[in-house]
Amino acid sequence: MAAASDKNLLSKIAGGDQHGEDSPYFDGWKAYEDDPFHPTRNPHGVIQMGLAENQLCSDLIKEWIKVNPHASICTSEGVHDFSHVAVFQDYHGLPEFRQAIARFMGKARGGRVRFEPERVVMSGGATGANETLMFCLADPGDAFLVPTPYYAAFDRDLRWRTGVRIIPVECYSSNDFRITRQALESSYLKARESGTKVKGLILSNPSNPLGTTLDGSTLETLVGFVNDKQIHLVCDEIYAATVFSAAPKFTSVAEIVQDMDHHGHIINRDLIHIVCSLSKDMGLPGFRVGIIYSFNDAVVSAARKMSSFGLVSSQTQSFLAALLSDERFVDDFMVQSSKRLANRHGVFTKGLEEMGISCLTSNAGLFVWMDLRPMLKDQSFESEMALWNVIVNKVRINVSPGSSFHCSEPGWFRVCFANMDEETLHVGLRRIREFVLGNRNIKKTAADNKTRGGWQRNLRLSPSSRIYEEHALSPRLLSPHSPLLRA
Repeated sequence: MAAASDKNLLSKIAGGDQHGEDSPYFDGWKAYEDDPFHPTRNPHGVIQMGLAENQLCSDLIKEWIKVNPHASICTSEGVHDFSHVAVFQDYHGLPEFRQAIARFMGKARGGRVRFEPERVVMSGGATGANETLMFCLADPGDAFLVPTPYYAAFDRDLRWRTGVRIIPVECYSSNDFRITRQALESSYLKARESGTKVKGLILSNPSNPLGTTLDGSTLETLVGFVNDKQIHLVCDEIYAATVFSAAPKFTSVAEIVQDMDHHGHIINRDLIHIVCSLSKDMGLPGFRVGIIYSFNDAVVSAARKMSSFGLVSSQTQSFLAALLSDERFVDDFMVQSSKRLANRHGVFTKGLEEMGISCLTSNAGLFVWMDLRPMLKDQSFESEMALWNVIVNKVRINVSPGSSFHCSEPGWFRVCFANMDEETLHVGLRRIREFVLGNRNIKKTAADNKTRGGWQRNLRLSPSSRIYEEHALSPRLLSPHSPLLRA
């Protein structure tokens, strides 16, 4: 890293701290990377439950690869395609790749809407896709409304290089963090009154970090809102195929636009844009496949030109075109993925429930939104950070605090459950159980002392023991805005 005296030699972006990795605080990823858990080699290491990664069906893809060696140019069966794939490819992408992606998008949305391959624009992951859309839709200083809590890295992805602003739209647990027209109107009006130009609304559906899906009525309200204001709607749908409950089902904004058109509503389709990827749906984050799908011809054209800065490799395109074109495999994969996610979600939430810990009811995603508000010493974000620090440094589990997602209420934590084997999950549950039960004993002892006229501190079910106090103001206090919470 450049010394402070050298920053004048750099651009404002390179020398600035808006990305967040120059934070003076340690974060949970660093704690995990410094001391990762292993069941035999390092059984007391940190368990990574801050990574939203889907590893539950990787065996299915491995088996498909064994049966279909021709799909890779790195095998004797597929090497005959080497020259075709290795030569220069323009930024439109391989036609067979775009066609396969469009079919997969339709399957992931229940076959209720069709996607056009000509509107598929590739990008280096959803990170690149979201940033590209910001470059297409807004100028520096313009703003996008984003309902809270929202994906922690939106601050990096949407703002860092584009200069676009984020205006949080506060949502609350009293209605399960659902977005309302009233909240949108209020945030929009305040922004306009302050002289800020609002260019759109961006949200994730299914939600990261909530693991919930937006119902059709809410989506119609959102489409109506942007249509009335003539601003853009960007729907990040990268968890579309992680829905593990039959009800409520996942509804894409594309389906809403289609239905509203059929019922005679006048909708400006040019305002609607979708981001998707294969990172979560197929468990392939390392392939860096992000997709922009826009109903706006000008955005498709501009985004395709910009995509040359972050293309998906031709080798990856070729392999995925073969994989996704195997419709029998894709259908089976989606069924198995849903079943395995439902099972893992059930095991984890039941384990938490047995400890008296509740989670927001969810039906999608690779994580739960865990409610630890009763464990806070007081209802403040300082207490949330102190509790988080104990969980990472003493309980030895990396989870993500709600403040990193701009949650309006302290005490919520996102905990991922699909990036590990079940044995590791149970180790994590056991650690949480021991921590919770230990603090209940502390509470009981404190209550007994109070009854006897001893220690008078007002305790809830809170980690107020020495273990809590010694970390509350620790220099290792983890930053809630670290971009290393990248998933």
